[in-house]
Amino acid sequence: MASTDLASGGILARHQAALNAGQFLIQRCGACHEHVYFPREVCPHCGSNTLDLVAPAGAGTVHAVTTVRRKADAGGDYNVCIVELDEGVRLMSRVEGVTPDAVRIGQRVRARVARVGEQGLVVFDPEAGQ
Repeated sequence: MASTDLASGGILARHQAALNAGQFLIQRCGACHEHVYFPREVCPHCGSNTLDLVAPAGAGTVHAVTTVRRKADAGGDYNVCIVELDEGVRLMSRVEGVTPDAVRIGQRVRARVARVGEQGLVVFDPEAGQ
C-alpha cells in the first residue's frame, strides 16, 4: 500500500494502528527500493513519496546496548538497544527474555510485537542458541 493510498490519518497513526493490531511494518520505497524506518511521508534516500508498508523478516542484530539501572521497587534494570534489521534499518528497543547484562553487541534477535495496555510496541527476543 502506498502511503498516499492509505486510509485517513498520518503515517505515524497508521503505523501505530498496525502495531496495536499486532503487526510490525516498515516502509520500502517504490522508487529506490530502500527500506525506511521510522515511518515517514518522504523517502530519506531519494525523496520519493511512493513508500509502501511491508512486513520485515523480523531478524536483526544488536548494534548497540546499554543497561538502565533502577531499584527493584521501580521495576529493576532493563536494557535499551539499537537493533539493525536484516533489511538495513535500525530501531531502538529492548531485548526480552534474558537479563539486561546478557544482551551483547552482535547478538542475533527476532522482533515481535508486545502489548503495553492498548499500545503495541516492537521488542526483540534472542534467536535460538543466542
